[in-house]
Amino acid sequence: MASHYGVGVFPARPKKPRDKSKVENGVRFAQTCILGRLRKLTFFSLAEANVAIGQALDRINDHLMRRLGVTRRQLFESVERAALASLPGEDYEFAEWRLVRVSTDDHVEFKSFFYSVPHALIRQQVDLRATARTIEIFHRGKRIAAHQRRYGGPRHGTDPDHMPSSHRRYAEWTPDRFRRWAASIGPQTEGLVSAILASRPHPEQGFRTCLGVLRLFRDIDHNRAEAVSARAVEIGGLNCKSIASLLANHKAARHSTEPTAIVDHANLRGPDYFH
Repeated sequence: MASHYGVGVFPARPKKPRDKSKVENGVRFAQTCILGRLRKLTFFSLAEANVAIGQALDRINDHLMRRLGVTRRQLFESVERAALASLPGEDYEFAEWRLVRVSTDDHVEFKSFFYSVPHALIRQQVDLRATARTIEIFHRGKRIAAHQRRYGGPRHGTDPDHMPSSHRRYAEWTPDRFRRWAASIGPQTEGLVSAILASRPHPEQGFRTCLGVLRLFRDIDHNRAEAVSARAVEIGGLNCKSIASLLANHKAARHSTEPTAIVDHANLRGPDYFH
């Protein structure tokens, strides 16, 4: 409303009770006249309640004020109506603003969904404006990206123009760099990173996951990291949550990529036993 009428909104001054008295008196008067009349009534729908509130409000606006000698409606028509601006052509849409940082995969996060921004803004702070329908990203007051807001389905909303593969040489993080980092741990870890990158429509969308996985492996033994990687690829757990669960439950520590040899034992019955 302030933007529509071109005015600034400032909080009331501390220890100055007269700053708010007219507003508070108006609110108290409306509550007394409306709620007082309706408090003993029962409504069975919101529409029914709104009709009753509207009727009580009409009585307030048509009541003659003793000091001024006119009604509130007459005062509005003669003084205020001409000063009002025309209503906007579109309905008001609530927007939520956040200051976010662009990740290494060219995306920003909002409520567990990710939206791409131009590649050059990696690791910079941007302003995100979210409405029920759209996500807009601004940098230094200029809109740099807009996406349809996501509530389900794929978690990444990616504009291919934001991350062209021909520009990867300028990026600090690349698929090859993640593969080399993983290969320093072992071939199973390298295979896990390759599987993560291949599972995304754009390799850059896997950068965040690869970085999280490799950080999980930073303080553990390489043999255990290799076992975890092999198990994760086997079960399709190509995300940080699955891999962290494998580490926590020690499932991968017992996993072996080699088939378990069958030990010859007197208590084991051969195939002839069943014929």
